[in-house]
Amino acid sequence: MKTHHMVIGALALLLAGFAAATYVYRGQRADEISAKAQAPDSPLERSYSISTGPADAKVVLVEFFDPACETCRIFSGHVKSLLASHPGKVRLVLRYAPFHKGSDTMVLILEAARKQGKFWETLDVMYETQPQWASHHHPQPDLIWQFLPSAGVDVDLVRRDLNSPELQYILSQDSADAETLGVQRTPQFFVNGKPLMNFGYRQLKSLLDSEVAAQY
Repeated sequence: MKTHHMVIGALALLLAGFAAATYVYRGQRADEISAKAQAPDSPLERSYSISTGPADAKVVLVEFFDPACETCRIFSGHVKSLLASHPGKVRLVLRYAPFHKGSDTMVLILEAARKQGKFWETLDVMYETQPQWASHHHPQPDLIWQFLPSAGVDVDLVRRDLNSPELQYILSQDSADAETLGVQRTPQFFVNGKPLMNFGYRQLKSLLDSEVAAQY
């Protein structure tokens, strides 16, 4: 019986030690990523990065996303709600992390649509139709072309712009920045350079709310 209690005690100490080590590691990892994000030549936001919200907002929410990511689609509504809850205080920056099959093309389409002033409309259409073209069991990215007219874009011009070196550069640079910042899944959020280490809506809201409270 005594031996049994000793084993249980040892296991409890081992689990406590593991939990403490995990907590410390996550803290150190968050500090490392935050330091990279706030470096002079930051991989967090580039001069070409698209954003919405006041240019002088004291809180910047950066999201690395994949147009074919189902969770990104779901969180797009959450992000809009969070921005609305802090009017005039938060700027949203979108960056690309195209991990899914066909996502590279979606990124190029978004950037081509952006040249026509239709980025946000095109992103909305992509998310609305995502279940049809981005099925994880049978992805058919080419189906996106039949939905693009509803975004108000010149589809022929989008097709011509896909091979633009400018667009290819944005795709490659965002992918490189995602790797530098340790983005391994989407969506990945940063609030004023601080990474969201424990993913979830409540966690994101808490991080954003606390940063807004600290800055305003």
